[in-house]
Amino acid sequence: MFAIFEGPGRQYKVSVGDVIRLDRVSDDKSAELGSGTKIVFDQVLMVSSEDSNVAKVGAPYINGAQVTAEIVEYGKDKKVFSFKKRRRHGFHKKVGHRRKYSEVIIRDIKAA
Repeated sequence: MFAIFEGPGRQYKVSVGDVIRLDRVSDDKSAELGSGTKIVFDQVLMVSSEDSNVAKVGAPYINGAQVTAEIVEYGKDKKVFSFKKRRRHGFHKKVGHRRKYSEVIIRDIKAA
C-alpha cells in the first residue's frame, strides 16, 4: 500500500515504514515538536492498496484519508552555495544556506 500526500512544500510518495525527510515541521509558535510526536497529514492526493488494483485519486484531496507519521529527529542538510558575479565590475558574492529538515517515519496509511 502506498499514498501520495502533500507535505510542507512538496508532494511525497510513501509506504508504511518509510523514513523520509520533510522540510522542518514545527507548531504554530515556531518551536520544534519533540521526537516521537505523531503528525497527521490529511491532504492525501492518492491511495493505492496491494489487495485491489484500483487506486483512489482525489480531486484534489481524498476526504477522510490520512497519513500518520512520527518524528524521528531534526537536522540540517549539507551546505549549498550560490555564487554571483558580474563581469568587469569587480562584483562577486558567495552565499550559502543549510536546509533544515525533520526526519519522520510513516506509521499508518488510512484510506477513506
